[in-house]
Amino acid sequence: MKQKLFKTLPVALAALFIGTAAQAQEPMTSPSTSFRTWSIGVNGGALMPFSPLGGKEDFSNWKTNIGYGLYIKKQITPYFALRADALRGKLKGNNAEPYRDGTVNVSPFSSFSTDLRYSASLSAVVNMFNWSMFKQENAAQLYASAGGGFVNYETTTTTTGNVTTTAKDVDKLVIPVGVGAKFRLSPGVNLDLGYTVNFVDGDNLDGYERNGNDKYSYGYAGLEFALGKGKQMAFYSPTAATYDEALAARREASALKSDLDAQKAENARLRADMGNLLQDSDGDGVADKLDKCPNTPAGTVVDGAGCPLVTPKPQIIKETQVVVTEADRKVVKDAIANLEFDLGKSTIRSKSYPTLNRVAALLVEKNFSLKLAGHTDNTGSAELNMRLSKDRAEAIKNYLVAQGANASRIEATGYGKEQPIATNATAAGRQQNRRVEFTLY
Repeated sequence: MKQKLFKTLPVALAALFIGTAAQAQEPMTSPSTSFRTWSIGVNGGALMPFSPLGGKEDFSNWKTNIGYGLYIKKQITPYFALRADALRGKLKGNNAEPYRDGTVNVSPFSSFSTDLRYSASLSAVVNMFNWSMFKQENAAQLYASAGGGFVNYETTTTTTGNVTTTAKDVDKLVIPVGVGAKFRLSPGVNLDLGYTVNFVDGDNLDGYERNGNDKYSYGYAGLEFALGKGKQMAFYSPTAATYDEALAARREASALKSDLDAQKAENARLRADMGNLLQDSDGDGVADKLDKCPNTPAGTVVDGAGCPLVTPKPQIIKETQVVVTEADRKVVKDAIANLEFDLGKSTIRSKSYPTLNRVAALLVEKNFSLKLAGHTDNTGSAELNMRLSKDRAEAIKNYLVAQGANASRIEATGYGKEQPIATNATAAGRQQNRRVEFTLY
């Protein structure tokens, strides 16, 4: 049962790491800011079966051996990350010398050698502070970490009588606690220096169960490689970003105030100039700068130049009675009968030109007025039909004007589908509703 627990623990740690990283929210930043949040690291250093935090060691003379490790890290916020570590190496010690206080170790064992076959842990990493709080991207930081995991090891002990004993495939829980410093060497590479104390849930790491739970330390140096593009979130300072944004807003407000003051001064100058331009000394309604006849008496009616206006004699307008004959109406009727447009457009087909030419000649000859009313069926939207009917009426007007008719005597109006003369339920009825009506007067 115990071995099954330790074999499933790596899967559980990986699931916890991936799930937490996926659910964590990124810090609020500018939409244009992108961050590198994933990184991997490799390191090497010194493994020691001792803890600087105190406690009695089972062996009085511990040795320093080489250890090496790697990790993958997800930066959740600029201050917090999750880090999965793997570590290997050897731990050694003996009783060749007394303890530092002079006490001789009376252990039945003379030495031990422990092979850390694999150690895996998941830790929370907290950036305690960035060294430059007023720069958005820093070059160095201090951090602390703590987590949990497991270690698998094999220990060989030697007694004072040179009898060796080996404990194989031992699995124990471990709690790593550490501190470190990180230095940004380039946009994507960091120097990582750290020290971790690992607390083992057991007392046989060195093969001698005597002084309570065993501990081992790992001091290391390594390189961390940030993945992706953008700035490293771990070296980003939201405090500095907020400070910079506040300074930018203050500078912008100052610039806006300067622009506003300049605009107020310009407005005052324009008002003074406008007052000079509008000055009217004689009160005739024409400004002095444009008045060609200054000092006109009060009440004098003047023209646009400020000079007295001579009232013309009223003209007698003789009205001419307009008479529309049956022959005139037939010309219009023929034009309506032969009028055709391109489908769905306001382009007049050439077939309609001869009869429209006769209408234009009639308007020129008798100086008639003409009202053109465009209509459509109910096919399509009301907006489209209204525009099409108006465009077709305007197209006929433009054609007649091009043939010499007086544009001021032709009125073109579009009514869309609002005035049907037949039902829109049949094709024949819709055909009748698609029309342009000509009214002579």
